[in-house]
Amino acid sequence: MEKITTSGRRKTAVARVFITPGTGKIEINGKDSAQYFPTTAQLYDINLPFSVCNCTGQYDVKANIKGGGFNGQANALRLGIAKALVELNPENNKPMLRSNELLTRDSRMVERKKPGMKKARKRFQFSKR
Repeated sequence: MEKITTSGRRKTAVARVFITPGTGKIEINGKDSAQYFPTTAQLYDINLPFSVCNCTGQYDVKANIKGGGFNGQANALRLGIAKALVELNPENNKPMLRSNELLTRDSRMVERKKPGMKKARKRFQFSKR
């Protein structure tokens, strides 16, 4: 096995993920994952596909992430890692990842602001007089 390349998306974040056999090191935009993501919840999110497939510490991950905020980027990276693990071993990993809903792209996006309104659905205060 050489290098598996996949991508993941969430909101406006796009993650390009490269997985190689290794020791479990995760590098994001040239930084270690613990330095890049501020909270432990996001680090847990990233490592979830590995723990579901029982392959923690077997693969090195390098990722380039653009757009979005930290939560969107963490979820995009999680989807990219899950897709890569399916490419590595489809018959074992796909049912486990599918049952934990890690292979489904969350398609929710921010609704656009409409003209004549304060935000997407919020209106300006009505004044009778």
